[in-house]
Amino acid sequence: MILDTAVESKKGKNTRYLILLIIFIVTTINYADRATLSIAGTEVAKELQLSAISMGYIFSAFGWAYLLMQIPGGWLLDRYGSKKVYTYSLFFWSLFTFMQGFVDMVPLAYAGISMFIMRFMLGFSEAPSFPANARIVAAWFPTKERGTASAIFNSAQYFSLALFSPLLGWLTFAWGWEHVFTVMGGIGFVLTFLWVKFIHNPTDHPRMSQEELDYITKGGAVVDMDHKKPGAVVEGPKLHYIKQLLTNRMMLGVFFGQYFINTITWFFLTWFPIYLVQDKGMSILKVGMVASIPALCGFAGGVLGGVFSDSLIKRGYSLTVARKIPIVLGMLLASTIILCNYTESTALVVTLMAFAFFGKGFGALGWPVIADTAPKEMVGLCGAVFNVFGNVASIVTPLVIGYLVSELHSFNAALIFVGCSALMAMVCYLFVVGDIKRMELQK
Repeated sequence: MILDTAVESKKGKNTRYLILLIIFIVTTINYADRATLSIAGTEVAKELQLSAISMGYIFSAFGWAYLLMQIPGGWLLDRYGSKKVYTYSLFFWSLFTFMQGFVDMVPLAYAGISMFIMRFMLGFSEAPSFPANARIVAAWFPTKERGTASAIFNSAQYFSLALFSPLLGWLTFAWGWEHVFTVMGGIGFVLTFLWVKFIHNPTDHPRMSQEELDYITKGGAVVDMDHKKPGAVVEGPKLHYIKQLLTNRMMLGVFFGQYFINTITWFFLTWFPIYLVQDKGMSILKVGMVASIPALCGFAGGVLGGVFSDSLIKRGYSLTVARKIPIVLGMLLASTIILCNYTESTALVVTLMAFAFFGKGFGALGWPVIADTAPKEMVGLCGAVFNVFGNVASIVTPLVIGYLVSELHSFNAALIFVGCSALMAMVCYLFVVGDIKRMELQK
């Protein structure tokens, strides 16, 4: 197998990069499964007779469940460990993606609610994924590499759109929208097997060398995160710990900043392809190709933002400066999405969207910041709280844009809403967060 060969060539030297590769691949599928409905949305709405407002609610169904399961999901991660919880998460989100392909078999009167339920269960199943990614990176990577590692797995969302938008657009055009869901679900089932085979804790991994283990441990990796002491009683989430998170100014700035950053993400994951069809008159096949352009730029921005941030640390800048500079610059670039309202040129619109998505990717360093700041006793739960705030946007953004488009018959106000969200994220990091450092809990 390719993975086996790659690892054997440098056995025990760079095992952490194999782990990162697997996280990247799984996260790519994670986001592709979220985006399936946005690509197939025009045909789904037509066949199931759904209005823009109805589609807004169906898009938001994922967010409701994803948000509700964040705290329980984070607690499950801290209790049972990343590998076990992620395995179940990956299997079930693949199952519910697969099942969306059969909604057309339901009587038309119930098809809309059936799609809502399937999207809800998809969000329910995917909830532990990003907190688990953050835990795995915190366990496997030293501080000076963590920004790059986090940026790489986070950039999978853009790579996913770039890779799968043309494929899913072609599947919708050639085979029908149902096959978008069945194909993606099948890919997820295969990945579940790979996850079980290759993911282990750093101290337990069969390919891990003592040299690499010592290197990441001395560099700040929390290698014993999932090791429970014999006889230790695992408690549920302590409310006073959560209260400390929610009253800490630094953490609140990071949490609200993630909400505003995710507003940009959820525009691209839900309404962007429909915007190109309805507002710019593109065909579904063309949209699949065009939508990949901003996604590729987002991917490039995501990787470069993490590399740039870590390079500042290696050059002696403080963690605060190294994280904030790319975030502020990125959000400033992302706000240029508003300029799309002032041109009729489709080519210029796509260029501006690509520019904005590059900026969003460059500044999307929320997960590295969480890996840097989360109390070591509750990295999973802190990541879950962070994800709760961030993914309120997965509910609000589709609904707000759905109502704006329905009432105003235009996407102009929607683009202003998204651009202003980028500026608000910048404000959070400039004026609320303060110094970036690991939070210490009061026992």
